[in-house]
Amino acid sequence: MAVEFSRAADALNKAAQLSNSSGMEARDTTAPGQFAEMMQQVAENAIEAGEQAERMSAAAIQDKAELTEVVTAITNAEVTLQTVVAVRDRIISAYQQIMRMPI
Repeated sequence: MAVEFSRAADALNKAAQLSNSSGMEARDTTAPGQFAEMMQQVAENAIEAGEQAERMSAAAIQDKAELTEVVTAITNAEVTLQTVVAVRDRIISAYQQIMRMPI
């Protein structure tokens, strides 16, 4: 069962009107640096998660932290790193697809 894009967009716009939110219509306002700022914030959060894991590991060595806290911090850093790598791979893939487009 294939759904036409225009019908799906119309349905989303109708639902947006009913809920007083924006639908899929074109936006007039664009923030030029918004994507770069978002990526910078994600990178800073990933670095902070890694640093937190390192601090917790050092505290555990000094017997100042519980094992569950250390494992939680390390797992958080690992998941954050995996997410950053996945996003990076998707960005590179999108860039490669754009570069393959004929002009």
